[in-house]
Amino acid sequence: MSDAGERHRASCHCGAVVIEAEFPQGITGAKRCTCSFCRRRQAGNVTALSSSVRVLQGADNLSLYQWGTKTARHYFCSTCGIYTHHQRRSDPAETGVNLGCIEGAEVWRAEPMRWSENHDFPGDD
Repeated sequence: MSDAGERHRASCHCGAVVIEAEFPQGITGAKRCTCSFCRRRQAGNVTALSSSVRVLQGADNLSLYQWGTKTARHYFCSTCGIYTHHQRRSDPAETGVNLGCIEGAEVWRAEPMRWSENHDFPGDD
């Protein structure tokens, strides 16, 4: 889908929130996390460098959801409710970006999504 290290934009459904990030492996290899929250959310995400994530529009429109240890930071548009990205508990230097929000990503052509194997997070049930 893209070359490694490229920057891509992602936006929510209503367009109020727009972010940009660098994806070290490009926008391939989308996965689903197996934590109690992500299992319910079911959105495939791809890895971006947390240090590269920039909110270009709508920072005041982002809602933050945390629970348990409050290490992971899940962001949603407060208008349309779309999950745009989350800073990972397993590695805070990485941010998962919702594949369906990335501009130009042809999600229907994505390879089958695997589940991450990070399902045991004590304190985050």
